[in-house]
Amino acid sequence: MNLELLGITVLWTFLYGYLIVASIDFGAGFFAYYGKITKRDHLINDLISRYLSPVWEVTNVFFVFFFVGIVGFFPSTAYYFGTALLIPGSVAIILLAIRGSFYAFNNYGSRSSTAYLFLYGATGLLIPASLSTTLTISEGGFLKVEGNKVIFLAKELFTSPYSWSVVALSIVSVLFISASFLTYYADRANDKGAREILRKFALLWSPPTIIASLFVFVSLREHNPIHFHKAVGEYWWMFALSLLCFMVASYLIYLKKKFGIAFIMVMLQFFFAFFGYGASHLPYILYPHITLHESVTNETMALALVIVFVLGLLLLIPSLYLLMKLFLFDADYVKGKKQ
Repeated sequence: MNLELLGITVLWTFLYGYLIVASIDFGAGFFAYYGKITKRDHLINDLISRYLSPVWEVTNVFFVFFFVGIVGFFPSTAYYFGTALLIPGSVAIILLAIRGSFYAFNNYGSRSSTAYLFLYGATGLLIPASLSTTLTISEGGFLKVEGNKVIFLAKELFTSPYSWSVVALSIVSVLFISASFLTYYADRANDKGAREILRKFALLWSPPTIIASLFVFVSLREHNPIHFHKAVGEYWWMFALSLLCFMVASYLIYLKKKFGIAFIMVMLQFFFAFFGYGASHLPYILYPHITLHESVTNETMALALVIVFVLGLLLLIPSLYLLMKLFLFDADYVKGKKQ
């Protein structure tokens, strides 16, 4: 495996980690607000709060690692994506700031506020929608290069069926991943009331996840036929494994048993789909302007970045394990007996 392929694999792994961890966080905020307005907050919000308290501040570590790394490995991305992501990127940063601020106000302020919780829940759905435009833009057709000037075709992005299918998939995926994990978390806490509500959410959002995925494939076939045919021709088995994992997860959740295995299946579902998408997109990073082999930084810098990011990954994984062991899955903490 050459350096550029190793580098993009490490970065894609960071992005996958962000996909899972951030989805749980974002969806939890939405479910907390839903619980508040439906007067079920006494059943689920304490459980959600116990999950969010130790992890909400570390969620964006994966996100920062990925974007710092992608610019370091492939400097051309800053030139092209810098223009394209000016609007959606700025929106995402503002939403992240609002989300963090109002979470702190709601949890550490003098009183709980429905308005703060609404902003926290709403931003949890709007952030993945805005960030998903990065993947949309990478398929090409939304940038025009005139000499040394890159022009972002905003109208094409906002009127593209593919763009909206990716937005829809990002939102329903967040809700499905989050509900699946929180169902398992409620089961670990032996909180039957919360578990049943969250289990119904997981079952509710499972069909839309698959339907949205199919719409992404259909719209990709029209938008970027080269990527579509490579995905279904060479990497169909990864998407087939993803579907199989989804079916196993949904079946276990429906049967009300082995919620931990069900969530592992959900993680594998998105692992195969996410890496299948990424592998079939190569060698393009931004079609057709940036390719894996032509846009990589010099060999010395690439080697240094690979070493740093591999070490960062090896440091981050044990840290998350300790976080889960000491807080999230501590027998007393998960049941609310320890703060």
